[in-house]
Amino acid sequence: MVPVIRVQTGVRIEARLLKVLKGLAEYLDCTLGDLLEGMVLHAFEREHPFDEPTVAVIEQLKRVYGLDLRAQDSHRLTESEASLAG
Repeated sequence: MVPVIRVQTGVRIEARLLKVLKGLAEYLDCTLGDLLEGMVLHAFEREHPFDEPTVAVIEQLKRVYGLDLRAQDSHRLTESEASLAG
């Protein structure tokens, strides 16, 4: 085990993406924070964080929650009027 200091943070994230992440965390039996930490650490080392069966689950969750965003969309996202009002 590696000791760390964790802090509480408030982040804004696209709603469908969050649903997929929460579903994936549930599937992997981990917290959302643990899932995000692992994904980021893998990304920082240019490693893929998921095996093929998990990727298949991600694709299924994306279909269920209507997530059609792709990596190329990440720098082009804009807030909708509904999210600005809420």
